[in-house]
Amino acid sequence: MADIKTKYGTSDQAITITLTGQADDTNRESTAVSNATDLFLEVLVQLKIHTGNVGAPSGEKNVLVYAYGTADGGTSYSGAATGTDAAYGAVAGQLIDNLILLGTITVDAQNETFESDVFSIASAFGGVVPENWGIVTRNQIGQSLGPGSAAFYQGHKAQSV
Repeated sequence: MADIKTKYGTSDQAITITLTGQADDTNRESTAVSNATDLFLEVLVQLKIHTGNVGAPSGEKNVLVYAYGTADGGTSYSGAATGTDAAYGAVAGQLIDNLILLGTITVDAQNETFESDVFSIASAFGGVVPENWGIVTRNQIGQSLGPGSAAFYQGHKAQSV
């Protein structure tokens, strides 16, 4: 009898989202990531947030990370996300409260890079990775995000060995 084990997809897959320069108190959505070909059972997302050299972070000192997905092949997305790398909240119906909070990245110093925990896309959607999914970030660090801020993912499948 074969064992079922995790088969890791390529690590450090870029999520298309313009984080560098994202202003304080704004939201940004990523381009949707398609799972139609890879058929991952789990996708783990991680972010690196760089604070820049313009002074110490202030306010909440957090970057909130949300997930959006679709059940109709990408025609419409949760929270009225558009599926493109764009400002989030500018289109009618875009309410961040209608998205799923994946987690929080707390920062506490200037000119440093902070790495998030690993966030589960499958857990956010009841144990299943949507055919198309993406993330939305909310900057609450009192300044624009610095250069080197990025988001990436790694998918996981099951394999029989």
